[in-house]
Amino acid sequence: MSDCVLQAQGLVRTFMAGPQAVEVLQGVDLQVMKGQTLALVGRSGSGKSTLLHVLGGLDRPDAGEVRWGDWRVNHSAVTELGQRRNAHLGFVYQFHHLLAELSAEDNVAMPLWIRRMPRDLAREAARQALADVGLAARAHHLPAELSGGERQRVALARALVTRPACVLADEPTGNLDRQTADQVFDLMLQLAREHGTAFVVVTHDAGLAARCDVQRFMLEGRLQPLSDAG
Repeated sequence: MSDCVLQAQGLVRTFMAGPQAVEVLQGVDLQVMKGQTLALVGRSGSGKSTLLHVLGGLDRPDAGEVRWGDWRVNHSAVTELGQRRNAHLGFVYQFHHLLAELSAEDNVAMPLWIRRMPRDLAREAARQALADVGLAARAHHLPAELSGGERQRVALARALVTRPACVLADEPTGNLDRQTADQVFDLMLQLAREHGTAFVVVTHDAGLAARCDVQRFMLEGRLQPLSDAG
């Protein structure tokens, strides 16, 4: 189990839609290994993003358990949860969520400042992370001065700067044109190989999903192999 970086067992999550309870997750089991790329696909509203939020400790399941490595996420104190999340996970979203007033370098350094790393060391690590995604020359540019693909690569560098065991990516190429989406996805797969970082990627793009090591289809609150999705 030492190579298992993320595990979920029996996850249940229910929301109220007016007077009706809707069980979005119905006993979801999932295991992610070091360096593995795993795609989550399914129809809109099928619960993919909810699952990602629960896996990332951003939402609590009503039943079941999540583990980051050997650490049990459930019922942990908020402060410890935040610290563990910062150390173990990275996040990339459909929209880059960069701070407009900060340079690319400082946006990437932010997670390290949060863990109280000295600012000069954090900036040094940020510059290396930007170099890893091919943006060393853009370190001092503001987000408004970057293209859409460059902004998403900065967001990827920010997710990776802490050297997380796993990155959770929610439609990371959803706002990009086909060519740029392919380039960003190529980069994610390359970094997974080079750094041993696992990626869990929510995507509507079957072509991109097929390039991941493992594909899972969300249907009626449960995960199944993509080949069984019908």
